[in-house]
Amino acid sequence: MNKTFEHIFHAFEAPLQNPVLIFSLVLFIILLSPIVLRPIKVPGIIGLIISGVVIGPHGLNWLEKNSAITLFSTIGLLYIMFIAGLELDMNEFKKTKNKSLLFGFLTFIVPISIGYPVCHFLLGYGVLPSLLISSMFATHTLVSYPIVNSYGISKMEAVAITIGGTILTDTAVLIILAVITGVSQGNIGNEFWITLTISFAIFLFIMFGVIPRIAKWFFERLGSEKTSNYIFVLSVVFFAAFLAEIAGLEPIIGAFVAGLALNKLIPHSSALMNRIEFIGNAIFIPFFLISVGMIVDVSVILKGPQALIIAGTLTVVAIVGKYVAAWLTQLVFKYSRGQRNLIFGLSSAHAAATLAVIMVGHKNGIIDENVLNGTILLILVTCIVATVVTGNASRKVVMDGEQDEEHTDVVKEKDENILISIANMDNMEPILDFSTYIKSKKCSYPVNIVSVVKDNEQAQLNMSKARKNLDNMVRYASGSETNVNISATIDLNIASGVARSAKEVSANCIVLGWPSAANFMDKFVGEKTESILNRTSANVMLCHFKKPFISNKSIVVFAPPMCEAEFGFEYWLEKVVKLAQELSVSITFVVDARSAAAIEDHLVELKNSVPVTFEHYDAWDNLQGLKAFKEEDAMFIFVSARNGEVSYRDSLDGVAKKLDRIYANENLVLVFPSRVENAHIDEYEDVEAAPIFRKISKEIGNMFNKG
Repeated sequence: MNKTFEHIFHAFEAPLQNPVLIFSLVLFIILLSPIVLRPIKVPGIIGLIISGVVIGPHGLNWLEKNSAITLFSTIGLLYIMFIAGLELDMNEFKKTKNKSLLFGFLTFIVPISIGYPVCHFLLGYGVLPSLLISSMFATHTLVSYPIVNSYGISKMEAVAITIGGTILTDTAVLIILAVITGVSQGNIGNEFWITLTISFAIFLFIMFGVIPRIAKWFFERLGSEKTSNYIFVLSVVFFAAFLAEIAGLEPIIGAFVAGLALNKLIPHSSALMNRIEFIGNAIFIPFFLISVGMIVDVSVILKGPQALIIAGTLTVVAIVGKYVAAWLTQLVFKYSRGQRNLIFGLSSAHAAATLAVIMVGHKNGIIDENVLNGTILLILVTCIVATVVTGNASRKVVMDGEQDEEHTDVVKEKDENILISIANMDNMEPILDFSTYIKSKKCSYPVNIVSVVKDNEQAQLNMSKARKNLDNMVRYASGSETNVNISATIDLNIASGVARSAKEVSANCIVLGWPSAANFMDKFVGEKTESILNRTSANVMLCHFKKPFISNKSIVVFAPPMCEAEFGFEYWLEKVVKLAQELSVSITFVVDARSAAAIEDHLVELKNSVPVTFEHYDAWDNLQGLKAFKEEDAMFIFVSARNGEVSYRDSLDGVAKKLDRIYANENLVLVFPSRVENAHIDEYEDVEAAPIFRKISKEIGNMFNKG
C-alpha cells in the first residue's frame, strides 16, 4: 500500500515526468481555458498563454521546457505560419502587393527608428546591442491570427497586407540578425553575402519550382487517399522549414513559403483544408501558445528597479512602434478605425521571432540579462494586448459589415438553397465538392441532396440503395464539415421528383450530373434534363467532371449574347468568381462586346480580385467555332438558356450533346440561368398562359438578337 501511495506521489511530483500525465494536463488546459474565460469575454488565446505562465518553470513548475514541449510548440508555430500562407488570397495579395510592401516597410522602419535612439541614448547601450534590440521591435508573430480566422475575415485586404508585411519584416530582421552576429564574430565578408544569396535562391527555386509540381502529381494520383494527403502536406511544411534553416533563414519563413507554394492546390473549402485547420487549432497551435507562456518569468519585475525600467521601456516602445506603423498605414490607405486596429492587433504580438533574435544576441554576448528578462515580459504583455485588440477589432469589423467591402464573397442570395440530385454515385463526390465551393458562406442553410426513385416494381429495393448512397454522401460531406440535408423520394419519373423536391426546399440552384444517353421512353415523354428545366425556374447547373479540380489551371466561360438580360446572370457570375477563388485560377470570358461590358461592370461591383480576360466571339449560331478557345487544363463553363428566354437561340438546342462531343474528357459545367427573379419554382407550371408568355419572350429575344 505504501508503495502504491509512493508511486502516485512520485507521479504528481513537480515537474511532471509522466508523458501521459503531461499530455493530459495540456489537453485539459486547451479544453477548459476558452470555457472558463468565455463568460468574462477574455479570448481563449490569453487563457492559454496565462496557463503556460502558471504551470511553467517560472510558475508552479508543473511542466518543464523539455524536448517534447519544444517539439509540439515548434510544430504549432510552423502551423500558424503555414496556415497564414495557405489561407492567403493570392489574387488579393497580388492586387495589394504594393500595399503589403509599404506596410512591411512601415512596420519595420518605424519600430527601429523609435527603438534605436531609446536603447542607445536613454538606456545607454552600444551601437550593436541597440541595433539588435530595435530590430527585435520590428518583428511580430501572428499569435492572434486564429481569432481573425474564427471571425471569417482572413481574406480581408487589411489582413492580407498584414500577413504580407509579416513575412517581409521578419525576413529582413532575421537577415539583420545574421549580419549583426557575423559582425560580432568578425565573419562578415564577400563569402557571407554570396553564400546567403545563393542558398536563398536555391530555397525559392525548390519551393516554387519543384514542390508545386510534386504536390500536383501527388494529389492527382492519390486524391482519394485522405490520410496520405494530410501526411504529404505536413511533410512539405517541415521539409520547407528545414530547407529555410539550411539556407540561413528561420524555419517560420519556410513554413509560410510552404503555405504559399501549396496555396493554389488546396481549395479553401475542401476537406483537406478542414483537416489542416482542425488539427492545428485543436492541438498544435494551443501547444505553442502554452509554451509562449512557459518562457515568461514574471519575477523579473522583482529584480530591482533597473530590470523593471528596462522591461517597461522595451514593452512601451514595442507597442508604440507597431501602433504608429498601423496608424500611418491607415492614413495612407484611408482605412477605418476598425481596420487599423485589426492591423495593429495582428502585428503587435512579439513571440517566436522576437525570442529568436534575443536568444541569439544573449548567446553571443551582445545583450545582457536585463534585456533578456525585459523581453520575456514584453512577450507576455504584447501577446495579451494583441489578442484583446484583434478580438475587439474583428468583432467591430464584422458588425459594421466592412468585410463585405474588402473581399469578393458577395452573394445576394443570403437565403441560398442548393439542391443536388443523386443519379450516378461515381460522380457525386466532385459534384458535392463543386457545390461546396460555390455555396455562399453567408448562408446557414445546408446543401440539400435528394435521390429520386421511380415508382415501379423495383421501388422498394431502389429506395434501400438510395438511402445507402445518401449515407455515403453524408460521411463524405463531414470531411469538409459541409452541412447536408438528405432525402429519398418516390415519383412517377425523375424529373417530376427533382422539381417537387426543389419546391419543398425552396431551391434557387439545382446541381445535376451530366445527362446520359436518352432511351426511347425518355425521348417519348421528354428527356430528363429538358423536363426538369420546364418544371422549374431555378438556376440549373449540369456537371461533367472527368478530371480532379487540382488539374484545372483556368476557367473558360462561354456566354451567349444577351446573357446579362437573364434574371440569373448575377447569380451564375458570382458563382464563377467564387469557384475561381476557391481553385485560385484565372477566368476567361468568351462573349460579345455588350455582354463583356455588363460582366466587367458587375465584377467591379464585386470588387473582384481574380485575374480576368475577355475574348470576343460573335458567331454564336456556330458553336463549333468555340473550339478555337479550347485551353489545355481548363474548366469550361457554358451558359445556355431555356427555350423562349431572351438569350436563347436555335443553336442552343441540344447543347449538352454538342458540348459532350467537344469536351468529352474535360471538366464542364452547363448553366441554365433562372428565368424569374429570386424564384425557386416555375410560376408558369400548370398554367395555360405559359406557352403565350414563352412565345412573347422568344419574340422579344429574337428582336434583340436581330438588333
